[in-house]
Amino acid sequence: MSVDKDLVSVQQARDLVEAAHRAQVELARFDQARIDRICEAMAKAALKDAARLGAMAVEETGFGVADDKREKNRFAAEDVWDAFRGLRTVGVVSESKDVIEIASPRGVVCGIIPSTNPTSTAIFKILISIKSRNTIVLSPHPSAAKCINETARVMREVAIKEGLPADAIGCMTTATIEGTEALMKNRLTAVILATGGIGLVRAAYSSGKPAFGVGPGNVPVFIERSADVPTAVQNILTGKTFDNGTICASEQAVVADAPVAKAVRAEFAQQGGHFLSAAEADQLAKVVATPQRTLNPGIVGKSVEVIAKMAGLSVPPGTRCLLADVGGVGREHPLSMEKLSPILAFYVEDGVERGAARCFEILSYGGMGHTAGIHTRSRDVAKAYGMEMPASRVVVNTPTTHGAIGFSTALPPSMTLGCGSWGGNVTSDNISPLHLMDIKRVAFETRPVKSARPARATNAPTHAPSTASAPSTINAPQQTARTTVAPAAGGKVSREDVAAIVDRFLSNRNASQPTPTFNAPMRPTESPAPTQPVIDVEVNRATGGSAAPHAEAAPTAQASVSSSSVGGNGGGSSSAQSAAPTAAKPAASTVGGAQTQTASPQSNGHKAVDFVSEDDVRRAIQKGEKIYVNAKTIITPSARDIGDPAEVFAKI
Repeated sequence: MSVDKDLVSVQQARDLVEAAHRAQVELARFDQARIDRICEAMAKAALKDAARLGAMAVEETGFGVADDKREKNRFAAEDVWDAFRGLRTVGVVSESKDVIEIASPRGVVCGIIPSTNPTSTAIFKILISIKSRNTIVLSPHPSAAKCINETARVMREVAIKEGLPADAIGCMTTATIEGTEALMKNRLTAVILATGGIGLVRAAYSSGKPAFGVGPGNVPVFIERSADVPTAVQNILTGKTFDNGTICASEQAVVADAPVAKAVRAEFAQQGGHFLSAAEADQLAKVVATPQRTLNPGIVGKSVEVIAKMAGLSVPPGTRCLLADVGGVGREHPLSMEKLSPILAFYVEDGVERGAARCFEILSYGGMGHTAGIHTRSRDVAKAYGMEMPASRVVVNTPTTHGAIGFSTALPPSMTLGCGSWGGNVTSDNISPLHLMDIKRVAFETRPVKSARPARATNAPTHAPSTASAPSTINAPQQTARTTVAPAAGGKVSREDVAAIVDRFLSNRNASQPTPTFNAPMRPTESPAPTQPVIDVEVNRATGGSAAPHAEAAPTAQASVSSSSVGGNGGGSSSAQSAAPTAAKPAASTVGGAQTQTASPQSNGHKAVDFVSEDDVRRAIQKGEKIYVNAKTIITPSARDIGDPAEVFAKI
């Protein structure tokens, strides 16, 4: 019986992302110490198996060198973790007198893993996702699915022992284009980390989800006349031959300054580079490029010996890299493209200006925004060269392979390199846990805003929150603050009334209110019945809550203001309603953070909430409770996305 792999892959993507989304609810509540213990355990496990996983990758894909794969795995597990071990990713991550920054996870990460660097990229993406409190589902390249799944298993098993939910790390075993697209477009997927071919990256950007894509890297390197030529050549060969050139930041073309071109050629020959004749270069070009002028995947990550045999060439023993003089850049010059193998194009230009122009041309042919390199003794020359390059990373006097990923430079260590707007990417950064967090900023007034009219006098509130208790802390119960103001004539509430309410709340907060609390259920605040018509505004002071004014019963009149009238996101319009004294509405209350109205006789004792936020749903799921709603209940899109699959909502 035949099995439709596409259908299997699509269903697997759905199952994995739904499971990861459920795990995310739990993971988002972990504290910093727990997150760091989990990541530490995963990093150690990946480091321990670095050699075995590297050998698996070479055996399965046929790309690269096993020992170099081991070193890339070590880099992803050790250097990356060492760099971000102390990074705060939970709660308040930065605080000044004027601004408090609070980190929030994004959700489920879709991690696309390539065949060229499969295990190291998987290690990297799992670590930075969990560090930033996100769950992750990996979509492996089909030709590397086995080693990528094994990498995920190794890290998942130790993480579970430290308390990570089992579904927080998922990996597709049947990965097809259709399945990967289903994963990227799933409504529960929050963000995409796309490493792969240009087609896949474009699909990620067209998925409708936030995506960090990586473009190709046709990397030029300029050897300027002041350079230490032997060291420059040594660095270029080190970068180019590392893992047979499979890292996108590896050198693809050498541009030698005319005064040192002869010395550069001699040094390459001395250190294992082999220059081809024009006829041999043509033979090589036929196996490097397809008839459509795209890169032949058959040469990617292969050794010099294998490529030479494919092209029918004879090369000296010990040859580390093939070099060919190329007359131009573009489709008519196949060796000018990104080759991802130990092959270098060679150019000679006179002076920094002409050399930079040639490097610009090379980058423009399939490498925009990625990486460029220069070897020079002049800092000013390096700066001038960098000014001209449309590259996110310009590395100096080091292998571009190692410099771009932060191995030999002070750049953030990363296996995912953004190419900026030049390469059609959303960022030019080396991707890190910082890119997988949303940062909320609590900003206090620093420059008072002049008003065209004085503040309105208001009646004193009939009650005030207690200020006697000690300041609350993170993970303590939320509290609400209420303030009242008499309505304008006719029972209507003006914009000025609402502004006064909010202004008083904000101005009194620092002087008389406890520290805001986070991630905990709200307590209802009781109040005696007012003696005159009042408007009661309740402000959810917890992070993630909504300013949601509502009407409180009064003996003679009642009015309500929708949340949008104070800048909320409830979707309601600014309005005021009045009721006759004999038909006053039941008093509003808060249950689990969601505002409710007293149950009617037809509701079997349950209370329908007026407004439901994402935090309300998370609390209900954690407690195993239902949230009762009716046709008038406002449910935020994020709350509905979480609540519908979990069947939290009950209609009354």
